Amino acid sequence: MPQRIFITGYGIISCIGNNLEENLTSLLQSAPGLGRLNHVETILRDELLVGEVPKTLDELFILAGITPAEGYSRNALLGMIAAREAAVNSRLELYPELKTGLISATTVGGMDRCELYYNDFLTNDSRNAYIDAYDCADSTEKIAQMLGISDFVTTISTACSSAANAILLGARMIRSGRLDRVLAGGCEALTKFHLLGFNALKILDKEPCKPFDQQRAGINLGEGAAYLVLESDESLKKTGNLPICELVGWGNSCEAFHQTASSPDGIGAYLAMKKALDLSGLSPDDIDYVNAHGTGTDNNDLSEGRAIEKLFGARIPMVSSTKPFTGHTTSAAGSTEAILAILCLQHQVIWPNLNFKDRIPELCFPPVDKLLTDVPVNTVMSNSFGFGGNDTSLIFTKVNANNENSAGNADNV
Repeated sequence: MPQRIFITGYGIISCIGNNLEENLTSLLQSAPGLGRLNHVETILRDELLVGEVPKTLDELFILAGITPAEGYSRNALLGMIAAREAAVNSRLELYPELKTGLISATTVGGMDRCELYYNDFLTNDSRNAYIDAYDCADSTEKIAQMLGISDFVTTISTACSSAANAILLGARMIRSGRLDRVLAGGCEALTKFHLLGFNALKILDKEPCKPFDQQRAGINLGEGAAYLVLESDESLKKTGNLPICELVGWGNSCEAFHQTASSPDGIGAYLAMKKALDLSGLSPDDIDYVNAHGTGTDNNDLSEGRAIEKLFGARIPMVSSTKPFTGHTTSAAGSTEAILAILCLQHQVIWPNLNFKDRIPELCFPPVDKLLTDVPVNTVMSNSFGFGGNDTSLIFTKVNANNENSAGNADNV
């Protein structure tokens, strides 16, 4: 029988909170974190709304619990903060005999510091400590060193599906018997490259984004980090950790329709969701809530909406995008939004799709537009779709005191 996979810890930092509790409070208050740029020097700083973590680099060092030093990017510090919270949450330092891995996702790496010190690299040696920090794997290595993880360490970069793919790979590593526990997620800091690149694509909204709205005009970029601890059921017996929920399904597709756009019919999104459902052994009717990728772009929302309609047919589950809260955290979005979806399971709530007014006429469903409380939420799906058509879906279920999930005991998974 294949190993079941439980979530036993998580940590997050975003523009709506420095930890899990603060993020939850902001969500319950329907309080978004979008605002003007403060920590990136760019000609666009007064034009764009972003989901920036409201902390300076020195303040992030304090939150990370380390002494300020050369060679630490903003991205690495965000990752260290969220990863430490997840590790403490699941007592990851205990039971060193268990095979433990780290799978971390990012795309910009330490670009935030390299942009700042590029001229120093060319003219003097005063900032050379940041050259290695440019590499995407640098933040992963710093997290691994901080937490003492060495059994397996790797970095994933598949654009906006990166962190979801880190979770997916972690699950597969546990299923294959290579690891007992995995710390998986992603981190991403805002950079000039980030902002100017998306601006060149003409998909940034200068006002709060409006996913699934007829008047949607684009993305608000964000930054942050989020990590989950995945444990096998055998590991759970040794650690005695109480599971937060169970990861029962995951699916990835790569439709390669276009470098940046989704296919009009949403075939890649549909395949990712269908694969996750097939692996879980669940039916479409078992899904209570979909935390949609929902970027707010004309292309994505219509494409994803059509995929949802194709998969779920006449019974569309509750759907919303949480990007109006956090901004689009790109490579960290998959783990950030997985945690927000899991919070729905824990607290029996559905997060609102902020700023929604008018349904997309080509779609038959509107998103949830207000906070719903005391609603039965047993199974959730979290979607993350990346450039190049690399699309990933994850399915989580509630578990009871006997570690049975809401759809049974998952022996068929």
